Amino acid sequence: MNKVLVVGSGGREHAIAWKLAQSPNVSQVYVAPGNAGMESIATRVPIDQMDFAALAAFAKSENISLVVPGPEVLLNAGIADYLQAEGLAVFGPTKNAAIIEGSKTFAKELMQKYNIPTAAYKNFNDYASASAYIKNQAPPYVLKADGLAEGKGVIITECPQEADKALKDMMQNARFGEASKTVVIEEFLEGDEFTYMAFVKGDKVYPMALAQDHKRAHDGDTGPNTGGMGAYSPVPQISEAMQQTARQNILQAAADAMVKEGRPFTGILYAGLIATADGPKVIEFNARFGDPETEVVLPLLDGDLYTIMTDILADKNPALSWSKDHIIGVVLASKGYPSNYEKGIPIHGLENISPDTLVFHFATARDQNGYVTNGGRVLFAVRKAETLAAARDALYQDIKHIQCDNLFYRNDIGWRAIR
Repeated sequence: MNKVLVVGSGGREHAIAWKLAQSPNVSQVYVAPGNAGMESIATRVPIDQMDFAALAAFAKSENISLVVPGPEVLLNAGIADYLQAEGLAVFGPTKNAAIIEGSKTFAKELMQKYNIPTAAYKNFNDYASASAYIKNQAPPYVLKADGLAEGKGVIITECPQEADKALKDMMQNARFGEASKTVVIEEFLEGDEFTYMAFVKGDKVYPMALAQDHKRAHDGDTGPNTGGMGAYSPVPQISEAMQQTARQNILQAAADAMVKEGRPFTGILYAGLIATADGPKVIEFNARFGDPETEVVLPLLDGDLYTIMTDILADKNPALSWSKDHIIGVVLASKGYPSNYEKGIPIHGLENISPDTLVFHFATARDQNGYVTNGGRVLFAVRKAETLAAARDALYQDIKHIQCDNLFYRNDIGWRAIR
């Protein structure tokens, strides 16, 4: 039997560990460092996720068969390179390939070179040039920090003064640190956004079920951008033809392009897409499982995630099978998120949640009385049913059992598919 190590501590890592723990070929799942909510399905290891040497030493001491890094910061720091050099099997891209997420400028230039459909853009290294450019553009304005910003580095506004202030915050005031020294300014695209993830090794691409997340903090898609406030799968308003076009012209094309560039990609390729009148176009690429999309896509996977990953690493075709059910998930976040928020607030009522509702933990800790909040996004409640409307109705009823003075959630997740 095999042991696996999931590296990270959020809801995505909880979902990955949960799915790996179901494998008949896995005897033990470890998470480093994990969070309190994962303790029922995995053994936590008190190692900082950025301490690659300690992770490698632990993995070798425990004869770990597979390491699955979750967060993008690890991949862009070279965790796959480091662990592979230590003789460990890793399901994730090298630093050389993770740049498809680590630099939006790289990704845009790749798409331009290989005719992968995306929004028109310009990138800027200094505030004065970017500000002058904005003044000659029509709204809405789409501003993106070039580097990693935990899913919060995108600002969309109709107001030129707000756009200019955002540019100044990003480029002069280092709002996102090094990540926003370069800013990409894009054409605004109209259409339904959706996420298309795939298992990839080199030019082999194995797509997953579509998902749609909800980036804005509040109902009606209002408020600031977040790391995601909820998601659902599948996405019925995206046609089969649109999906097939995206698979061939975007996912497969990107995998092929990375091979041609000498940066072959292994792991999860995430395409954040928009269904425009001209077909699907790329909003962004990520080099790992999306969050919160993973938490609604993996429960629809009928196959064995461990065997899928190890087969792909061994250049075998994986056995992928997807449930016909619909699934929806709602994030419970700390009041004030994505800005300032308190931690350590007690959470009650989780024991009253239906066994048909999954609860993945983004950021919880335990004290002597039970779970407490420990971050911005705290919990992610997920429910499957034969229809999306049935899943939504049952989930929102169940969420009422969760009692916490400092949590809020959107009440309209899935609204684009349930009209």
